[in-house]
Amino acid sequence: MASLVAYDDSESEAETEPVGSFTADGQMKDSSDGLQPPGQDFASKAPGVTEGTALPAKHGSCEDPAGHRLPLVRLWRSDPGSCPSQRLQWPRTEPDVTIPADKPPQPSLWTSHTPAGHVPLAAARFRPVKLSWGTYSSPEPSFCAQTKSEAPGKNGSSLQRTRCEDCIVPYTPKRLRQSQALSTETGKSKDVAAQGPSAGRAPAPLCVAPRVSEFIQPYLDSQYKETTIPRKVLFHLRSHRGPVNSIQWCPVFAKSHMLLSASMDKTFKVWNAVDSGRCLQTYSLHSEAVRAARWSPCGQRILSGGFDFALHLTDLETGTQVFSGQSDFRITTLKFHPKDHSLFVCGGFHPEVKAWDIRTGKVVRSYKATIQQTLDILFLQEGSEFLSSTDASSRDSADRTIIAWDFRSSAKISNQIFHERYTCPSLALHPREPVFLAQTNGNYLALFSAVWPYRMSRRRRYEGHKVEGYSVGCECSPDGDLLVTGSADGRVLLYSFRTASRARTLPGHTEACVGATFHPVLPSVLATCSWEGDVKIWH
Repeated sequence: MASLVAYDDSESEAETEPVGSFTADGQMKDSSDGLQPPGQDFASKAPGVTEGTALPAKHGSCEDPAGHRLPLVRLWRSDPGSCPSQRLQWPRTEPDVTIPADKPPQPSLWTSHTPAGHVPLAAARFRPVKLSWGTYSSPEPSFCAQTKSEAPGKNGSSLQRTRCEDCIVPYTPKRLRQSQALSTETGKSKDVAAQGPSAGRAPAPLCVAPRVSEFIQPYLDSQYKETTIPRKVLFHLRSHRGPVNSIQWCPVFAKSHMLLSASMDKTFKVWNAVDSGRCLQTYSLHSEAVRAARWSPCGQRILSGGFDFALHLTDLETGTQVFSGQSDFRITTLKFHPKDHSLFVCGGFHPEVKAWDIRTGKVVRSYKATIQQTLDILFLQEGSEFLSSTDASSRDSADRTIIAWDFRSSAKISNQIFHERYTCPSLALHPREPVFLAQTNGNYLALFSAVWPYRMSRRRRYEGHKVEGYSVGCECSPDGDLLVTGSADGRVLLYSFRTASRARTLPGHTEACVGATFHPVLPSVLATCSWEGDVKIWH
């Protein structure tokens, strides 16, 4: 088999050099029977240079000292770094360049360095290469490795890109690439698990002034007065980049100037929503949307859960993770136990509701139902019972829309509570009477008894707002006289609890208002959030 040969541009196309043969040692034997040792440097004759100019020997030339043109295979055998690319692009005619005698000639543009293990097309027949796909890793081109340690110039950068593109990387099967990517991700996840769930992302400690807000201090020593209806916006908070799912004031009265907001932008924030309207801290612990976030009853920690199946309990003073867990489903609702603060209940896109123990980091109880999603959770009777609202809305869904559970035994207490074909995206407990409210997709608030058999009131129904599939929240004022709810058209509606009449309508937001909550101490402060991503503080 005749090997490929290099032609001289200046001579006739019909003239070819005699083809040599390979010896047993892998060296090239010329037609003149002169054995050329490997590693010999050759000098090339640059166009435009006189014969009397002596040029130093450089890699990449195609002529030996005797003046013979060398075949392509012999050229690669003598100097592996001077072989052209495997695309076999023949040398183009270069412009005449006058090279001063004191400067070395520039290398030819068509010569390129080849990666280790490169075999020319003609020599592949004599030197078979066996690849083991289990242990093989694609070699890095030698030229690319050299450019890492050298600072390329303007002209050199384009030449380096051309040479790197000419380097050939062996094909890797798709199945092997997928297995390698899976093993890499598994290794990274193990490292992250060893370092902690928030390695490299731990937020700074929350800088909270030790003094109580001057607006809250006068109300701490007195009993809560009658709730007044807010009329104007005090602060407009717009730091979130996605819809705000929920908001909650800090339950500790002395720290109730802080407001917690959870958003679809994968963060939850803590605001000073009474004094300055400034964001105190942003927490980016989740890789997906944060659907639920709750203050701990002590007011020093925040429990968050999201669509990334993760649960985090963050200490505000140190910025560390007190507890981190991985759920089996996307989380939509979280509630702390009202008595035992080391327990909490979570639900989401799963038929089960699970109770976690922060001290052990494990699930202690499971509450199974034939549903697909849990929308909200509400504790009753000081934590001995709780309610769960689900997405079941079929004709026979009377036993699944709202379910009452016994917290200790995981048994169903009642499943015949709500008999209408509407889902209930949120639940709220009245602070002074044994009743609770359920927001329904029928565009009304339903009133139920908080004691078995949990009968629904047929006389009082709070209508006038729109739900339209949004998770619109509702809440009672601390004194129990007013009810507040958002609306899918952006309005904020307040109702009188006794008469079910509309007390006031606030033109709150441009998009759906999904959350509204009264301040626990200040009688005339209200916070609302919307699908637009903003939070408003009303006074």
